[in-house]
Amino acid sequence: MDNTLSFALRQDRQDELKEFRSQFHFPETGGKARVYLCGNSLGLQPKGAAAKVERVLESWKTNALDGYMHGEAPWMTYGERFKKPLCALTGSLPHEVSVMNTLTVNLHLLLCSFYRPTERRYKILVEAGAFPSDQYATDTQVQHHGLDPREAIVEIGPRVGEKLIREEDLLTAIRDVGPNLALVLIGGVNYYTGQFFDLAKLTAAAHAVGALAGYDLAHAVGNVPLRLHDWGVDFATWCNYKYLNGGPGAAGAIYIHERYSLDPAVPRLAGWSGSELKTRFQMPRTFIPEPGTDGWALTLAQGLVLGGLDASLELFEQAGLERLRAKSIRLTGYLEYLLGLLPADTFEIITPRPEASRGAQLSIWFPSGGAPLQTALSDAGIVVDYRQPGVIRVSPAPLYNSFEDVYHFCEALRAALP
Repeated sequence: MDNTLSFALRQDRQDELKEFRSQFHFPETGGKARVYLCGNSLGLQPKGAAAKVERVLESWKTNALDGYMHGEAPWMTYGERFKKPLCALTGSLPHEVSVMNTLTVNLHLLLCSFYRPTERRYKILVEAGAFPSDQYATDTQVQHHGLDPREAIVEIGPRVGEKLIREEDLLTAIRDVGPNLALVLIGGVNYYTGQFFDLAKLTAAAHAVGALAGYDLAHAVGNVPLRLHDWGVDFATWCNYKYLNGGPGAAGAIYIHERYSLDPAVPRLAGWSGSELKTRFQMPRTFIPEPGTDGWALTLAQGLVLGGLDASLELFEQAGLERLRAKSIRLTGYLEYLLGLLPADTFEIITPRPEASRGAQLSIWFPSGGAPLQTALSDAGIVVDYRQPGVIRVSPAPLYNSFEDVYHFCEALRAALP
């Protein structure tokens, strides 16, 4: 590697995935595309998204009620088209994944099924500094069962003076809480630090003490390799508007291991759209769930807000997660290399350095505060994300970002540093 624009351009010319960049709309200022490194917050709009939404509108216009069952993409079964690509991204089986609702709604629904506290087993182990929605959901679920979150929720954070959670501390806590542990609920990739936890080890540790393992994969799906079925993960949920480019308001998705998803006796909050399809229109009084995760659906797939995901997942299938991950490692490694050439006393990369312990995101902590730097970067045409206290999150998404993007970001940061 070297810190020249010519090197970045040469890498982009050699990139076998470079054509996918042209399949996305980039925000512009004054007619010039901005350097967008914020796919970990909101993915860019695929150029094919508008046509997918228009298809639903056209079917509504020309077919009206018949659009539920007929047309190129019937609304009643619209969610089926997402199963194959999501299985490839998550390492799941078709009856283990479904697109539905939104992330926090799904988290509550899953906790209703899988957090069933008893007098002995009632504790939930979480990572300190989880995304607030996860914290609020676990707090209120515990309270819903008449328990005190201060007693029922066990938070594991970094050691004093450190910024990352040590894996051995999580495993030790699981063993220590063991007999009282009902559930491990961790963000697969921490939104703030970008730390990718070893979900296989955490799941095995939870099962060894008789607990379940569930994950918020909002920052993991489409970013890092996952093998949820093989790892034995019990359940997971995620949104589809970050790395998967589903757009604001896009439906979320869930995963439930087949040992539960195919068991109609597993408790759940039921809705008509989750009832058995073959008898659904007979309107039976008793709820019979559709086999698989579709049996947790409460509403019909939202066709008008799924165009972005539909278009994006087609591109993911063409690119393949293996190739995307390989490019991501190179892009993020290049970002780390260029940052290493800047004054070391002005910031610290708090994301794990080993590539197996991170995805595309690097979180850069500025002891003196990063807000003014984020403003300066924005003025220079760079879109990144700032989180208190003092962290700028930079995420070169391999589906549409380039080495040139990374180069320009680092040059803009160099100019903005005091």
